[in-house]
Amino acid sequence: MINTSKPVAVTGADGFIGSHLTEALLSRGFRVRALAQYNSFNNWGWLEDVARTHSDGRLEIVCGDVRDPDFCRSFVRGCGTVFHLAALIAIPYSYMAPDSYVDTNVKGTLNMCQAARDEAVERLIVTSTSEVYGTAQYVPIPETHPRQPQSPYSATKIGADAIALSFYNAFELPVVVARPFNTYGPRQSARAIIPTIIGQIAAGRTVIKVGDLTPTRDFNFVADTCRGFIALAETPGIEGREINIATGTEISMADTLKTIAQVMGREVTFEVDPERIRPSKSEVRRLCGDNTVITSLTDWRPQVSLAEGLRITAEWFVRPENIAKYKVDIYNR
Repeated sequence: MINTSKPVAVTGADGFIGSHLTEALLSRGFRVRALAQYNSFNNWGWLEDVARTHSDGRLEIVCGDVRDPDFCRSFVRGCGTVFHLAALIAIPYSYMAPDSYVDTNVKGTLNMCQAARDEAVERLIVTSTSEVYGTAQYVPIPETHPRQPQSPYSATKIGADAIALSFYNAFELPVVVARPFNTYGPRQSARAIIPTIIGQIAAGRTVIKVGDLTPTRDFNFVADTCRGFIALAETPGIEGREINIATGTEISMADTLKTIAQVMGREVTFEVDPERIRPSKSEVRRLCGDNTVITSLTDWRPQVSLAEGLRITAEWFVRPENIAKYKVDIYNR
């Protein structure tokens, strides 16, 4: 169980999943130390919204960078459970700046593992990604599926997972590797397919620019992903394991677009934008996760259907104060 006498730490708390996880932990009564990446504007990302609704003193926002090992030690000091979500995640940008991904994803995870070891953290949850599997050789994809680094991003996440597990094997660090499949929901970056489509429709576009619509994905609504993280933090005896958070279902990008248009009540067509196409060997063609392990170890089950999750997401995006934060006419790598 999560130690309620100590704060819970979340890296990447200023981002999409991290901000939702921070809210979920606060709603359960935990004290949360949330990391926002340092910037000269003192902007807390999505934590700006979270902080406005949680002003009872249980949320501590810290600005810093997981690329600094001394900072990582000070950040986790006194915390019982640490959720490590900080990462560079945009696949197209990893083609342009792979060194940045090594620094943040591999070295940043190394820094967090060393910090957790030095500060005697009780449980470290390291965030992986279904991209480490590459195109499914068979489905549903279990945790034993071969790793296939089809992008610099996925390669760095494979490396980060290996670093985390090496600290369990070498030093008995109480680490669990959580591997969510494709998470979506309010606040998601415009680099991803679902907010790209919703954002263009919300802005009044009738011709939607997209990439390849043939791949399939296993979509998790963000609230389900967060419940999965918390379930893994609260389950004893699973240290040293890699565990999928997946629905066990898949849908093509084309059918995803159609479902979004139906949910939003709009008639649209699509146009393939060559800039959004991955290199041929880099595109992950199929993802559908096996959730047998997490459902056998915990009481976690996916609760939000894709149609319901898309409805909630679309309703959030169409609010003027939210869509104004997105540049729908610019392709976000």
